[in-house]
Amino acid sequence: MRAAVLRGAGAGVEVEDVDLDAPHPGEVRVRVEAAGVCHTELHYISGDIPCPLPVVLGHEGVGVVEEVGAGVTDMVSGARVVFTWRPRCGECEYCVTGRPVMCVYGRVQASSGGLMDGTSRLHRGNEGIHHFLGVSCFAERAVVSRRAVVPIADDIPAAVAAVVGCAVVTGVGAVLNVAAQHGSIAGHPLLVVGAGGVGLSAVMGAHLLGAAPLVAVDVSADKLQLARRLGATDVVDASALPEAEVAGTVRELTRGGAEVAVEAVGSASTLRQAFEALKPGGRVIAVGLSSAKTEASVPLNQLVQQQKHLVGSLYGSSNPAVDLPRLLELYRTGQLPLGQLVGETYPLEDLGTAYDKLRGGAVGRAVIDPSLVPA
Repeated sequence: MRAAVLRGAGAGVEVEDVDLDAPHPGEVRVRVEAAGVCHTELHYISGDIPCPLPVVLGHEGVGVVEEVGAGVTDMVSGARVVFTWRPRCGECEYCVTGRPVMCVYGRVQASSGGLMDGTSRLHRGNEGIHHFLGVSCFAERAVVSRRAVVPIADDIPAAVAAVVGCAVVTGVGAVLNVAAQHGSIAGHPLLVVGAGGVGLSAVMGAHLLGAAPLVAVDVSADKLQLARRLGATDVVDASALPEAEVAGTVRELTRGGAEVAVEAVGSASTLRQAFEALKPGGRVIAVGLSSAKTEASVPLNQLVQQQKHLVGSLYGSSNPAVDLPRLLELYRTGQLPLGQLVGETYPLEDLGTAYDKLRGGAVGRAVIDPSLVPA
């Protein structure tokens, strides 16, 4: 089958013919319909975040089950599923205490480059090839753990279903599962820093819950225009301001500071901006990933004297089996306009072009369709 393979940090991604073994017990083989192009993967491509190599990339996608392994009794061939790179074993400490996004098998898959048993189904002849976060959906097909797919309805467009598997659940989830757990958001000021796929999803989630004012910050006027269409009441073009003035501008727009700030960029400077833009007692929810070596600092006296909070949220602090269908139902009923989040669609062979445009600030979430024939 055709698959996008990364062989070395900074080497670029090439489409190769690779072999895919049949699913082992507890696994399924899925024909990929669409896969989202996520900014996080650029950190792995550049080597900022290490992973086992060579590796077939792709962690955000949707497809149709073609084969089930032994022991899989709740999934049949023909079922439509969204991939999730955070499996839920149901037995570890995190799963049984209601924190499935922290399931220990997520770390097993990330560190080993394999599936939940640490081994791979990918190879090229005798050469072993690794899975990416237990998914590897920049390919025509993927073999994954049954725990890494969530069944969905057939009427959801493939591009929409794909981006729900990472960008949407991360951004909307940070608002619904973290911010909203500390009190009502309706009528309270909320800030989103970064208007990429995750940040725009956070804007949609905050608008859904009635945050007001709802401020979006980015360096791209086009992205900020889309943020307005998705519910932002105010926008701040950070490219037009000195870095030190961004937080003050947000405090003015929010009449004293945001109660919640979602930081969706993943840089030390934007995290600090989000923290300084808070009102006393406010909370920053950090969702953006960065280089494995990145460290961030915040003003200690603001942390203590103003009792501000800084928390992380991985994958929207979600329960994928519950939250992914819930988000798609909100889309189906018109409450989450997820179609506006989707950008251009590319064949697998143009993945490099999609990433180049992402680096250049492309608006919307690009999607790979492995069935397309390159021009």
